[in-house]
Amino acid sequence: MKSNVMIGIGLLIFGNLFSALYDVSIKWMPEGSNAATFLLIRQVLSVLMLLPLWFAARCPTSNHLKLHLFRANTGALGAVCLIMGLMALPMATVSSLFFSAPLIIVLLGCVLLKEKVTPSQWLATILGFIGILILLRPSEINWFGIAVLIAALTFAINQTALRKLPGTENPTVTLMLYNALSIPLVAVMVAVQGLEGLSWQLVVIAALSNSFLLAYHWFCVLAYRRAQASQVAIAEYSGLLFCVFFGWLLFEEWLDALSWVGAAFIVLPSLILPWLSYKMASSPKKIIEQNAR
Repeated sequence: MKSNVMIGIGLLIFGNLFSALYDVSIKWMPEGSNAATFLLIRQVLSVLMLLPLWFAARCPTSNHLKLHLFRANTGALGAVCLIMGLMALPMATVSSLFFSAPLIIVLLGCVLLKEKVTPSQWLATILGFIGILILLRPSEINWFGIAVLIAALTFAINQTALRKLPGTENPTVTLMLYNALSIPLVAVMVAVQGLEGLSWQLVVIAALSNSFLLAYHWFCVLAYRRAQASQVAIAEYSGLLFCVFFGWLLFEEWLDALSWVGAAFIVLPSLILPWLSYKMASSPKKIIEQNAR
């Protein structure tokens, strides 16, 4: 069981590198583009890029179309919100807010999947939401920050829903349906926002970002099938480090002092508290073993 958890955590850490690179690609979108147009191009390209893999896997199907439809459409709503946030806010700020998702995953895993949540996880969740409030700064709150939180919520719902899919289902069909079933909703979004900023540059960036995103989702599918959502969700925080690094390296973006405090409230409790709980639980066992000798 422990080996499955460690493998799941490793897969998520590697996947989050691609997630950070996806965020970078959004920042490279040409001026005049809108989120819905970019998302429509990305979803169509996703399906085209997955077709060879789907055919190579002998055209697998799924018996859980309702769940896939739910994941696809909630994912599309979250994707639009995240793209809007990345277009308007620094990467580090967006990433700090978005990484409230692991906290939400723990809660959803407890409520929906009946997974056990330890006292340290509850404490980390409470401190994490305090960190969210610090980052949002209610006196300076803006809609782009709210949009990122909506994206985090939909992401958490989708990752938790992965646990409802059987481990025997081919990851290719999971990714294919996630993208294909969302296209009608995204087309409606484009009809509302308008087809703006369409260019070959946008198509190239969409293809690049899509490659990063597909790689990330692939590793997520593998990771969340290895272990319980609440056990591996901690590894999602590695993406925050990647995003802060790329934001500094490529865009000269950095968190201010108060934002660092908020980010610390979100990340550090989930990293430190489980380790302390493990140490406290293992110490009495060691004492008993020594006395037994």
